[in-house]
Amino acid sequence: MLSELFWTFARVGLFTFGGGYAMISMIENICVERKKWITHDEMMQMTVIAESTPGPLAINCATYVGYQKGGIPGSVAATVGLVLPSFAVIYLIASVLDHYLEIPLIVSAFRGIRIGVGLLILSVGVKMLRKMQKKPLPRIIAGCAFGVMTAANFLSLRLSTIAVMLAAGLVSLAVYVCKGAPEQKGGSRK
Repeated sequence: MLSELFWTFARVGLFTFGGGYAMISMIENICVERKKWITHDEMMQMTVIAESTPGPLAINCATYVGYQKGGIPGSVAATVGLVLPSFAVIYLIASVLDHYLEIPLIVSAFRGIRIGVGLLILSVGVKMLRKMQKKPLPRIIAGCAFGVMTAANFLSLRLSTIAVMLAAGLVSLAVYVCKGAPEQKGGSRK
């Protein structure tokens, strides 16, 4: 299992451009749909937790899946598998990048990669929206967060995504409390 975790996440790290958000789609495809290591609900929860905890999103996700499948050694194998190819590629690119960035063909390739990465991130967002609960509150919060972030980008305002996430969490918590939060004991509602 440890070698399978390592090689699975090494492929994700090697063949995904654009960082954590772009990797989420590939992680979901492999870990949920193909290998059935986690469920779609666990993937959604993992993404939210990974986004709201310190560290890169994809690394947090790999660590979580690795821990689920192989405990602490599994989390280490998955994390190293994800990081090692990216580190090697970045090291190689950085050692020769200055010379090759002057070649128009390379510059054009990087522009194309940027567009592809944007589309991968959009794809992940659409998938997450489709899998979101069909209740109005999560959809309203997601729509408002999207509207606020879009407006901030168009107006060139600096707005932290963390602030938007915290605000969304507080709104959701406030609605929960206002509805008269049911008492929970032992994980079940009374």
